[in-house]
Amino acid sequence: MIIEFSPARSDERLTLTAHEDVVNINGEVFDFSSLPEGATLPREAIGSGWFSGPVERINGELHMTLRLPHGPNPPKHVAFPEPLIVTEDGPVTLPTDEEYQP
Repeated sequence: MIIEFSPARSDERLTLTAHEDVVNINGEVFDFSSLPEGATLPREAIGSGWFSGPVERINGELHMTLRLPHGPNPPKHVAFPEPLIVTEDGPVTLPTDEEYQP
Protein backbone atom coordinates (compact mmCIF):
# COMPACT_ATOMS: atom_id res chain seq x y z
CA MET A 1 0.00 0.00 0.00
CA ILE A 2 1.33 3.41 -0.95
CA ILE A 3 -0.08 6.40 0.88
CA GLU A 4 0.52 9.97 -0.20
CA PHE A 5 -0.62 12.94 1.84
CA SER A 6 -2.36 16.23 1.26
CA PRO A 7 -1.44 18.41 4.27
CA ALA A 8 -4.24 20.60 5.61
CA ARG A 9 -4.52 22.96 8.56
CA SER A 10 -6.95 21.29 10.96
CA ASP A 11 -7.51 20.57 14.65
CA GLU A 12 -8.60 17.03 13.76
CA ARG A 13 -6.48 14.01 14.64
CA LEU A 14 -5.65 11.20 12.24
CA THR A 15 -5.00 7.62 13.29
CA LEU A 16 -4.46 4.96 10.67
CA THR A 17 -4.21 1.17 10.77
CA ALA A 18 -3.67 -1.06 7.74
CA HIS A 19 -4.35 -4.77 7.28
CA GLU A 20 -3.78 -6.08 3.75
CA ASP A 21 -6.29 -4.07 1.64
CA VAL A 22 -8.26 -2.69 4.58
CA VAL A 23 -7.56 0.66 6.23
CA ASN A 24 -9.00 1.90 9.48
CA ILE A 25 -9.13 5.68 9.69
CA ASN A 26 -10.10 7.01 13.12
CA GLY A 27 -12.18 3.88 13.72
CA GLU A 28 -13.90 3.85 10.31
CA VAL A 29 -13.06 0.80 8.19
CA PHE A 30 -12.51 0.99 4.43
CA ASP A 31 -12.15 -2.36 2.65
CA PHE A 32 -10.58 -2.11 -0.81
CA SER A 33 -9.97 -5.84 -1.27
CA SER A 34 -12.52 -6.04 -4.11
CA LEU A 35 -10.80 -3.27 -6.13
CA PRO A 36 -9.38 -5.10 -9.19
CA GLU A 37 -6.01 -4.49 -10.83
CA GLY A 38 -5.96 -1.27 -12.84
CA ALA A 39 -9.20 0.01 -11.31
CA THR A 40 -9.79 3.45 -9.83
CA LEU A 41 -12.33 4.24 -7.13
CA PRO A 42 -13.13 7.98 -7.24
CA ARG A 43 -12.84 9.96 -3.99
CA GLU A 44 -16.54 10.83 -4.18
CA ALA A 45 -17.47 7.13 -4.14
CA ILE A 46 -15.56 6.50 -0.90
CA GLY A 47 -17.68 8.82 1.22
CA SER A 48 -14.98 10.11 3.59
CA GLY A 49 -13.38 13.51 3.87
CA TRP A 50 -10.05 11.88 4.77
CA PHE A 51 -9.44 10.85 1.15
CA SER A 52 -8.03 13.62 -1.04
CA GLY A 53 -8.08 11.64 -4.25
CA PRO A 54 -9.05 8.30 -5.73
CA VAL A 55 -7.91 4.88 -4.54
CA GLU A 56 -6.22 2.87 -7.28
CA ARG A 57 -4.71 -0.59 -7.62
CA ILE A 58 -1.49 -0.45 -9.62
CA ASN A 59 0.76 -3.50 -9.98
CA GLY A 60 -1.14 -5.19 -7.17
CA GLU A 61 -0.67 -2.32 -4.69
CA LEU A 62 -3.24 0.12 -3.38
CA HIS A 63 -2.42 3.78 -3.95
CA MET A 64 -4.28 6.49 -2.05
CA THR A 65 -3.95 10.09 -0.93
CA LEU A 66 -5.12 11.04 2.55
CA ARG A 67 -5.60 14.43 4.16
CA LEU A 68 -2.91 15.04 6.80
CA PRO A 69 -4.02 17.48 9.51
CA HIS A 70 -1.45 19.81 11.06
CA GLY A 71 -1.13 22.87 13.26
CA PRO A 72 -0.54 26.49 12.26
CA ASN A 73 3.23 26.16 11.65
CA PRO A 74 3.97 22.57 10.64
CA PRO A 75 7.52 21.29 10.39
CA LYS A 76 8.84 20.56 6.89
CA HIS A 77 8.29 16.78 7.15
CA VAL A 78 4.57 17.45 7.79
CA ALA A 79 4.10 20.32 5.33
CA PHE A 80 5.86 18.35 2.57
CA PRO A 81 5.50 14.68 3.58
CA GLU A 82 7.10 11.83 1.69
CA PRO A 83 4.80 9.01 0.51
CA LEU A 84 4.56 6.07 2.90
CA ILE A 85 5.03 2.53 1.68
CA VAL A 86 3.11 0.30 4.06
CA THR A 87 4.50 -3.24 4.08
CA GLU A 88 3.26 -4.53 7.45
CA ASP A 89 -0.16 -4.86 9.02
CA GLY A 90 -0.93 -2.74 12.07
CA PRO A 91 -0.75 0.90 13.10
CA VAL A 92 0.79 3.22 10.51
CA THR A 93 3.27 5.81 11.76
CA LEU A 94 2.27 9.15 10.28
CA PRO A 95 4.25 12.37 9.92
CA THR A 96 3.19 14.42 12.93
CA ASP A 97 3.34 17.96 14.18
CA GLU A 98 4.47 17.09 17.73
CA GLU A 99 4.50 20.71 18.87
CA TYR A 100 0.83 21.14 18.02
CA GLN A 101 -1.64 19.02 19.98
CA PRO A 102 -5.29 20.14 19.58
